[in-house]
Amino acid sequence: MNKFVAIAFASAAMISSAFAGEVEGVVSSVDAGTATVALESGESFTVADGVSLEGVEAGKTVSIMFDGSTNVATEIAIVE
Repeated sequence: MNKFVAIAFASAAMISSAFAGEVEGVVSSVDAGTATVALESGESFTVADGVSLEGVEAGKTVSIMFDGSTNVATEIAIVE
């Protein structure tokens, strides 16, 4: 039974990571009030609690890690 539970948890972890995504693009707008970042490509992301928007502004190139099932940005980094 313990092996089954361990396998089930491992499978769930792999499935959830399959929905993660990463995108790089140029920011078209940032709305700190609604915690959203839009890219020039037309993609839009809601920023998760605790993710800093410091330095993220229109015209900057960013790399965004996100949950592919919800488009919630879990990490944003400015590309230099």
